[in-house]
Amino acid sequence: MDFDFTEEQRLLRESVDRLLADRYTFDKRKAYLAEPDGWSRALWAQYAELGLLGLPFAERHGGFGGGGIELMLVMEAFGRALVLEPYLATVVLAGTALRLAGSEAQQVALVPRMAEGELLLAFAHSERQARYDLSDVLTTAKPKAGGWALDGAKSVVAHGDGAGMLVVSARTAGERNDVAGITLFLVDAAANGVARRSYTMRDGTRAAEMSLSGVELGADAVLGEIGAAFPVIERVVEAGIAATSAEAVGAMETMQAMTLEYLKTRTQFGRPIGQNQALQHRATEMFVSLEQARSMAMLAAMMVDEPNAAERAHNIAMAKVGVGQAARFVSQNAVQLHGGIGMTEEYAVGHYFRRCMVIEHSFGDTAHHLSRLADEVG
Repeated sequence: MDFDFTEEQRLLRESVDRLLADRYTFDKRKAYLAEPDGWSRALWAQYAELGLLGLPFAERHGGFGGGGIELMLVMEAFGRALVLEPYLATVVLAGTALRLAGSEAQQVALVPRMAEGELLLAFAHSERQARYDLSDVLTTAKPKAGGWALDGAKSVVAHGDGAGMLVVSARTAGERNDVAGITLFLVDAAANGVARRSYTMRDGTRAAEMSLSGVELGADAVLGEIGAAFPVIERVVEAGIAATSAEAVGAMETMQAMTLEYLKTRTQFGRPIGQNQALQHRATEMFVSLEQARSMAMLAAMMVDEPNAAERAHNIAMAKVGVGQAARFVSQNAVQLHGGIGMTEEYAVGHYFRRCMVIEHSFGDTAHHLSRLADEVG
């Protein structure tokens, strides 16, 4: 199997790295956090100019026809720079739902606006009682003359505060945990009955709690087949796992580099602390974990479009476990080897640590996916 990148993929990686190296220093990132959205609208426009916002969509819909490897390269770069913009929420999560379930008319209407940076989307599926159970949906959609009425609540909607359009899951049939009977809807975030409470998560990214009270939708708001959205939701989550796995690898790269530089320059008793053999061993173990995680992130990127659902789910769960374990090990050791400075707000390594910990608990934590893999063996 050829693991070399194509010329187009190398150019993509280089162009994203150049942009972020120029525009995403740690001090500039702090300035973006202070902006009203908690991220940079100007940079979002530059992502659009580079074609990043239309990357995974078909060319006939205004996209660039990229796949899992291209998204992996972008997300690794975003992880290295600790990017704040809602790329995961708009392009990966909501974008995957639209790409897989959207009608031709829906994609023609929405994808060009997304690719140009004009429209932000968010994927509103998780509910407070569900934890990591994707089929636990209490939000309901009831037929109404000419359409539907939505009632319920969604929790921890990534970048849901700034989205103009929401992809919302709701139960149109069945009981609370039934796999069948879940439908996806496109909901205007400014529609009557939609209420959002915005907050900043521990890693600095934005999220929202949402309530839906009698939100009236037309028949054309249905995304995909009525009552058959669960396989699409699984694919969205798998795409999120693949993307955040790559992002975590990028973050680990930066933490590894920062730690090595610190070991070379921090002196105690008249010599660099990196001359201590125990610390050299620890840094080596960090590097090994990073490279193992890179392999697992590449596996996830290659499997995200695998047509065999069981094989895809198994491999992506393995990638989630492997990257989660590596991210925790590398992050904790990066902070520990920096000593007290690693815990300060003024130093970047602690911010990378927090982002990796949020990633580990997104889309099911390491223990959850280990349990899934154990059930397969059992």
